[in-house]
Amino acid sequence: MAESAVQTAAPAKRGFLNELIKQWRAQDLHGSWDAKSDLDLLEPYILTKEKRREIPIMSDPDPETLWRMELFYNAVGLAIERATGVMVSPLMKLHHEGFGRLVLTAGRLIVFNKHLRDVHRFGFESLEKLESQGEEIVASGIEWIEKYPEVARY
Repeated sequence: MAESAVQTAAPAKRGFLNELIKQWRAQDLHGSWDAKSDLDLLEPYILTKEKRREIPIMSDPDPETLWRMELFYNAVGLAIERATGVMVSPLMKLHHEGFGRLVLTAGRLIVFNKHLRDVHRFGFESLEKLESQGEEIVASGIEWIEKYPEVARY
């Protein structure tokens, strides 16, 4: 029981998850989510195996899923930006069936590049996987900017 209490309170204190929670809170212009905990805001990202099985294999992504994915990559970009001082912009191009590409750019440098598929099933098995995937992308983006600073700042 104490472990779940730690998990409920902890997400806002962590690096990438902190940025993701800030992204969600910034969307709430009228204070409707003030009573929601940070964990409640992150809950839609968690797709257990059971929840994933309920989603059809082939389907068009719904606007809520696209919005959630956009907020995820915005948070990644902001976390990289805070660490490096270099503005990072996400660019996403999707086919209506949920296939496409996402890139994060810094200046003329692509710091992250991913082919997207099955976007309608975007999510993570656990909070820990959500956090580790976000942190991994952030670390990779920082590494690219540090490797090619003149391209990133151009």
